[in-house]
Amino acid sequence: MRPQARLERMLSVPEESARPRASTRSVLVGLIGSGIQASRSPALHEREAEAQGLRGIYKLIDLAQLDLPAEAAGELMLSAQQLGFAGLNITHPCKQSIIATLDDLSPEAEAIGAVNTVVFEGKRRVGHNTDAYGFAESVRRGLSDARLDRVVQLGAGGVGAAVAHALLSSGAGRLTLVDVDAGRAVALAARLRNRFGQGRARAESDASEAIATADGVVNATPIGMARYPGAPIPSALLRPALWVADIVYTPLETEFLRAARRLGCRTLPGGGMAVFQAVEAFRLFTGIAPDAARMLRHFESMIAGADSVAVSTKP
Repeated sequence: MRPQARLERMLSVPEESARPRASTRSVLVGLIGSGIQASRSPALHEREAEAQGLRGIYKLIDLAQLDLPAEAAGELMLSAQQLGFAGLNITHPCKQSIIATLDDLSPEAEAIGAVNTVVFEGKRRVGHNTDAYGFAESVRRGLSDARLDRVVQLGAGGVGAAVAHALLSSGAGRLTLVDVDAGRAVALAARLRNRFGQGRARAESDASEAIATADGVVNATPIGMARYPGAPIPSALLRPALWVADIVYTPLETEFLRAARRLGCRTLPGGGMAVFQAVEAFRLFTGIAPDAARMLRHFESMIAGADSVAVSTKP
């Protein structure tokens, strides 16, 4: 079965719910990625849409469920556009490969080299990156007084590129990138130096030496998610003086963050990034400025009781 046929079957909507509601604008969007059934994005977007007087429909287009490779994301995106979607969020493992199928990129997405949001403008497909904003806003609220002189980032893929740009834009002095694909880390470090200046970013094959003198460590890999259990580095490399951040938010407290917290490290879970990237994506999809505080409350209500860690709602 071709990707479009699989997508149409996945996106079938019950007839009664498909009928338009009088004077209610409908917005159909979705998420393409692999292993995304635990995503909170549908509830975040749909609840905010309802609060804004919209009928929001957010569909998960899961490559794993469709039994399709990452390379099928472009064809799935085209099918979604033909089916009347306003746009799509893009996640692992498609944030960089999807670029080849787009007509244009926002300046931020072009600089980062990764896309997590695609907006359909007529027949055109425009890529944006709201991950960088999401992580920067999470850091601003959750680590506003933390030292950022030396930061180690684990992961240099699509989301890692956005996190790295956010860190350097937020004042990180020097960023050390470590990735299982050494060439990917080297390439990202070079792009960062071109944008932020020489000496601001470097690639290393071994995290241990850099972490020994770092102020903080960020996990920008999928390790810690349900499909990728574990921690990105041994907890023996951590020490109480470090702050530790994670982009993973399901679970909110990953094995990595739990080990760090037990050592006395200050921790920043991935929930803030998840919410604030959704805030900006909602604006791009609908043209309406969402209520960020309300979306934070929605998120916290969804994960209430799962962890003792909360996402700060301070402006």
